[in-house]
Amino acid sequence: MFAIESLLVKIALIGVIGIGAQWVAWRTGRPAIALMLIAGIIAGPILGLIDPERDFGALREPVIKLAVAIILFEGGLSLKFRELRNAGVAVFMLVFVGVPVGWALGTAAAYYGAGLPFELAALFGGVMVVTGPTVIVPLLRSLNIAPRVKNMLKWEAIVNDPIGALLAVGVFSYITHGGAGANSASILIDVGAASILAMVIGGAAGFALTWVFPRGWVPEYLKAPVLLTTVIAVFVLSDLVMHETGLITVTIMGVVMANRETYSSHHLLRFKEDLTILLVSGVFIILSATLNWEVVRNFELRFVIFLLLLLFVVRPLTIMTALLFTRVPFKERLFVAWIAPRGIVAVAVTGLFALRLSDLGIAGAEALVPLGFGVVIVTIFAHGFTAARFARWLGLDRGKGNGVLLVGANSWTIAFADFIKAQGREVLIADASKLALRRARRNGIPVYQGDIVDEAHDDDIDMGQYQQLIAATDNDSYNALICSELAPEVGSDRVSRIIGESGAGSRRRGRVFTLAGTPIEELLDRLQSGWTFGRTRITEKFTYAHFVARMKANGGDSLAVARPSGDLMIFSAEHRPSVVTGDILWTFVPPETQVRKPAEA
Repeated sequence: MFAIESLLVKIALIGVIGIGAQWVAWRTGRPAIALMLIAGIIAGPILGLIDPERDFGALREPVIKLAVAIILFEGGLSLKFRELRNAGVAVFMLVFVGVPVGWALGTAAAYYGAGLPFELAALFGGVMVVTGPTVIVPLLRSLNIAPRVKNMLKWEAIVNDPIGALLAVGVFSYITHGGAGANSASILIDVGAASILAMVIGGAAGFALTWVFPRGWVPEYLKAPVLLTTVIAVFVLSDLVMHETGLITVTIMGVVMANRETYSSHHLLRFKEDLTILLVSGVFIILSATLNWEVVRNFELRFVIFLLLLLFVVRPLTIMTALLFTRVPFKERLFVAWIAPRGIVAVAVTGLFALRLSDLGIAGAEALVPLGFGVVIVTIFAHGFTAARFARWLGLDRGKGNGVLLVGANSWTIAFADFIKAQGREVLIADASKLALRRARRNGIPVYQGDIVDEAHDDDIDMGQYQQLIAATDNDSYNALICSELAPEVGSDRVSRIIGESGAGSRRRGRVFTLAGTPIEELLDRLQSGWTFGRTRITEKFTYAHFVARMKANGGDSLAVARPSGDLMIFSAEHRPSVVTGDILWTFVPPETQVRKPAEA
């Protein structure tokens, strides 16, 4: 019989709520972190469907810690040193200047604003230097801002996460060893030695896997399981040496693997991304469901002063001080100074130390949990719901990408690129051949020389600027490879290909561009014989049915639908997008059909 109290039901419910919140965020454009927080609070303290402490018991803490470790490792996998070409100095300053300044200011705010005892204020101030990939990455995914700003926020979040946890470890050791009577030098040496050992373990694990994987010592089907098991093992090993040092280990391991070749990195990264999305969703629901009415009742009015100081004094002063002597434009500094949502690590570490300090009878420790939740809730809502508006106000939001990326430089793609430019859209032609790109350059079309598969994976091309990618080389296998490799990255509905030759056997792996599925050699022949690109607006008088009848009569080919909203949907042999009044249809038609009708625009 169905029972809501079943643990199996609770686990399924957590998954459905977490992924459901992320899907709603995608559909509505709302920040995923805020919706997951709301969903967890509704499912937890409001409806009582989930009570993590009751449902999971002693498993709750280790499950969350392992999930955070995997999330941080996946974050480390996204940290490529080439990203630091434009943001390296800024990232260095955010870590080596921003952390101590943020710690000092956060401690002062917690001491004077929240009224915490100085030792607890120092511990909480250390935790508050973290932002974390669990909140920053979903937030950045919804923004279309310059890569430098994204890289600064991403690197700061991932690198500072373990640092903030270690600061809390150091202060906790200081408190438990007698406070003012403790040997500070000894504690500093212990924490420093444990941190160095954690870095060595993480670096060694990363180098070992990137040495073993390319040599075929691990079969392809076991690489992802071996990687996941290794992450968990080294995290636990480091955590046994000193609590929270495992976060350093997995971060360093991820960074090492991100910057060394494994020959399976794309597949492994996809696996880790999928796993991380599940873990972020689940852990966020669990942590927000942990918030109970007792915690809410312990939230005091004086904490509001601390939250205001944190938002409008601590973070802005920290970033402005850290980036003072860098070349980062003032608008970008201002944006980074505002964006600092806290997430899983902040709540988990705060809750862990609050429990241990309460057991030791440390006065004021009971205030850490409600204060930690207050910070997470306020920063997620404050930054999550204002980031896009603030970016637009500062002029940093580049808007919704409206461009088209064409792979393969030939006469047809160059003519199509000229047409796309005339429609006011961005266009880029990518090709590995410098010679093939010469004509495109002469036409003033932006070009990129290189292998599109590698460049897109390595983030050398900002794929967010392009709504559609069309593989149009004369190599059908390469076009199919582009579709199969990049569809998981940019979306299968945004990737299509022109087949290299006619025949049913070639229509595989990826949507075939144009409604008729015309091969590239036929498109080139038609262009040579005078076919041109056209646009037709659908109106109440000239309906889509009229358009279809005309295209059947003249034998033209339908390419895409440009909507008034700016969205661009392509026609393919497998998919015909809906067309409504106000849409503009892109076509490729014979020369005799180019006399424009009164109903067209």
